[in-house]
Amino acid sequence: MKIRKEVKVGIVTTLAIACFIYGFNFLKGKNLFSSQRKFYAVYNDIDGLVEANPLMINGFKVGLVGAIKLANDTTGNIIVTLLLDNDVNVPKNSVAKVVSSDILGSKAVQLILGRGADFAVSGDTLISAQEDNLKAAVNKTIAPLQKKAEGLITSIDSVMVVVQQVFNESARQNLAKSFESIKLAITSLETTSFRLDTMVMSEKGKISSILTKVNSLATTLANNSDKLGNIINNFSNISDSLAKSNLTAAINNANVALNQASTIMTKINSGQGTVGMLVNNDSLYRKLDKSTEDLDKLLKDLRVNPERYVHISVFGRKDRNKPKD
Repeated sequence: MKIRKEVKVGIVTTLAIACFIYGFNFLKGKNLFSSQRKFYAVYNDIDGLVEANPLMINGFKVGLVGAIKLANDTTGNIIVTLLLDNDVNVPKNSVAKVVSSDILGSKAVQLILGRGADFAVSGDTLISAQEDNLKAAVNKTIAPLQKKAEGLITSIDSVMVVVQQVFNESARQNLAKSFESIKLAITSLETTSFRLDTMVMSEKGKISSILTKVNSLATTLANNSDKLGNIINNFSNISDSLAKSNLTAAINNANVALNQASTIMTKINSGQGTVGMLVNNDSLYRKLDKSTEDLDKLLKDLRVNPERYVHISVFGRKDRNKPKD
């Protein structure tokens, strides 16, 4: 049986229309020959998410974004349909997060699987989340830098004010004088260094002799280190003996004795007591001096005329009643 030309054209046209419909739906993310599970997520801002954007789990595409529509209430929320092709079990506490899939800003939905044995079924609403958009991310990155830049600009402004105050006319003159003083100081140091070099060269022999003697002294000390150790031990023993002795009591007794001596000297200076009267009253001195003079005269007379005071009789006792010359 021969097929008419009109039937062939109709069949080809029908197949073309079917392919077009299938391709159109495929591009929109709808697979007419596979069963897709539908999940929903509610967002307050989808940030450029459109239909047919991929639905991914850990970067692996498992479905597409389906219909997107506004909620019927006045909240302005957006209801996004998620078409899941894969037979992955999705826990109810999973999160559908809107993320950027490339550096150009294309959007996708990242399905972050939760934990638990209670799985969502087709038609359930998942928890929604949203990644910071490029503007928010840039703002978060730029905000600290902006604060630092503002602080730096403020610091530079303060520094410039200080610099302007420092580099005024009087400050410049003072700086010039300071640099001149520094130059003179450096010149003086150079002169002093030259003189030191000259002195070292001229006194090189003496310096060498001094260093030799110092070296000899160090050698002597090293050779007599045992004796020095004994001397140090002896000093240590002496210091220990002094520490153990009742030195504090002796010092206190000495202070008491000094106070008493000071009191006695005060009384003597004020003329109190016999010693005070002897020191401060010259009449007693004069009497003693007169007595000494009389005693001296008596001794002289006794030496010249001893018979007046001492009577010696060889043959008998002398008559005491005989009148004296």
